Amino acid sequence: MSEWHFTILFCATILDMLVGDPDWIWRKYTHPIVWFGQITGYMDKRFNSNLLSQAHKKFTGIMAIVMLVAIAVILGLLFTAILSNIGFLGYVLEVIIVAIFIAQKSMSDHVERIITPLRNGDINGARNAVSMIVGRDTAQLDESSISRAAIESMSENFSDGVVAPIFWYAIFGLPGLFAYKMINTADSMLGHMTEKYQDFGWASAKVDDLVNWFPARLSALFIIFASGLGARTKPPMSVVKVVLKDAKHHRSPNAGWPESAMAGALDIALAGPRTYSEYKVDDAFMNATGRKKLTFIDVELAKIVFLTACLIEAFVVVILITINHSF
Repeated sequence: MSEWHFTILFCATILDMLVGDPDWIWRKYTHPIVWFGQITGYMDKRFNSNLLSQAHKKFTGIMAIVMLVAIAVILGLLFTAILSNIGFLGYVLEVIIVAIFIAQKSMSDHVERIITPLRNGDINGARNAVSMIVGRDTAQLDESSISRAAIESMSENFSDGVVAPIFWYAIFGLPGLFAYKMINTADSMLGHMTEKYQDFGWASAKVDDLVNWFPARLSALFIIFASGLGARTKPPMSVVKVVLKDAKHHRSPNAGWPESAMAGALDIALAGPRTYSEYKVDDAFMNATGRKKLTFIDVELAKIVFLTACLIEAFVVVILITINHSF
């Protein structure tokens, strides 16, 4: 890796904080995640046949995720080779590429689109906005349920969309970043417990759990630190107790960590029973003793915690730059 590896990462992190994903660009050009989705969709169409047995579908699902990761790694290596040979311009382009795969400002902007109608009493507008970032049925959600869904999505996406991409780029550069985003895309498209995907998508879901294991726990740590910096949030040790008690009760081996940390930081109850488009879940609450009646004010506070945690992670990257240039 280049001696400027962590500097590129820091610049990309700051660029994403300031610019995010401008809609005007992606209305004109195809976002790389869309390309990853198209490749995943081809694998689904080509290899996920109803004529196959359960065991055969699981095998083809394994082969599909192996091929998807291989494609992503090869692309990452190819981009790295090209960018490393064009000098300063290569560094600039790599900063832009990395920033595209981080979702700090885009997540913050999505949440703001939920807060605004809630603040104005527009429940239908808030339902429509929250449906853009959650998989659950939003048609009958009230303000409290919309607020809870927004906070849960923001917490989970802090791990999946911010910490994990930064982590895998920090470790393996563009091949690691591309591989992670391909795995995450495959899981979002295939990793469902439905009749069509429970066998074919099994491998994608398991690999996604694996690559998110450490970032999820790291994201909880960042949220804990962020809680300690807020005037309206709970002290860090109080949040730690909630995380250690409740993270393991979430249906996901990873999502419970940032969600329980956010629940503890705001002293609210997250997760619990909810309805998705094709099924219902009856999960335990994260921080069950916390307040369950939520408003847009809670979403605003969660957004502050989210952004503070992003800044803390950027500070950690600065530390990595210092260490890298010291040896």
